[in-house]
Amino acid sequence: MSTFVLVPGFWLGAWAWKDVVGELRKAGHTAYPISLTGLADRAHLASPGLTLDDHIDDIVNLVSYEDLHEVILVGHSGSGGVVTAAADRIPDRVARVVYVDSGPVPNGMAQIDLVGREAVEAALVDGYRFPFVPLEAQDQGTRLDGLTPEIRELMTAKATDQPLGPISQPFSLTGAVDKLPKTIVSCMFSEAEITDLMAQGHPYFAAVTGPEWQIREFPTSHWPMFSRPADLAALLMSL
Repeated sequence: MSTFVLVPGFWLGAWAWKDVVGELRKAGHTAYPISLTGLADRAHLASPGLTLDDHIDDIVNLVSYEDLHEVILVGHSGSGGVVTAAADRIPDRVARVVYVDSGPVPNGMAQIDLVGREAVEAALVDGYRFPFVPLEAQDQGTRLDGLTPEIRELMTAKATDQPLGPISQPFSLTGAVDKLPKTIVSCMFSEAEITDLMAQGHPYFAAVTGPEWQIREFPTSHWPMFSRPADLAALLMSL
């Protein structure tokens, strides 16, 4: 049986993985969904002083204090960078890094640079909180495929502002993560489209080279934990 640590993307918390975690546990696996500091059930800890290191520590400390080994570390969307950095710190505890509609952030860049720094900074509340972008404003391509009205209402109701600090601090990696097995679960792009993006030098895919990488196509919304939770759990269990 495998051990999974599941990290949500922007605006979400451990709650977002509920259905996926249920499937994993039902099959006998161990699963730890996590809310990063300042988000969801930990929203009361949000502050202007929150840093990327705080979010990396959230993951590293969970693995350490729960004494987890051979972890399959799963990051969705905007947590692709932070799971990479956490695995870089504790490569001996990680069996595989999985990027769900996501990818690693290149060394020296910040997550905000891939999202669009100007757009984020223009939307800030109180100078450090990035509010949830309404789903209707995110309706591009297949991004919302399979999200029922009930799911959209749930996401909107539970989303919390994304703290600026952790997404604006550049990543500083040692390279320890480089040789770990890695999987991209691509919901919005085919493998051929990702190959094209790699050839174009897209930052998300610049590091996606070498035998340690695999790409699994998984056509659905950008939030597969809501649109295809059972299928996503099955895919994770197959890795």
